[in-house]
Amino acid sequence: MTAARTDAARAGIGLGSAIAAAISWSLHSSIIWAAIHGFFGWFYVIYYAFTRPGGLSG
Repeated sequence: MTAARTDAARAGIGLGSAIAAAISWSLHSSIIWAAIHGFFGWFYVIYYAFTRPGGLSG
């Protein structure tokens, strides 16, 4: 495993958190909401996918 990946894993940064924070930032432009949604990670990503028009099918 690379050093950067190991450090990120130790810091608790996951793909779900990064996606959630990016989605949240693009919608709300708020660091507070991005941090909250980043904390919830995949739960927020799944919620976002289900609440958009068209759902998961696009």
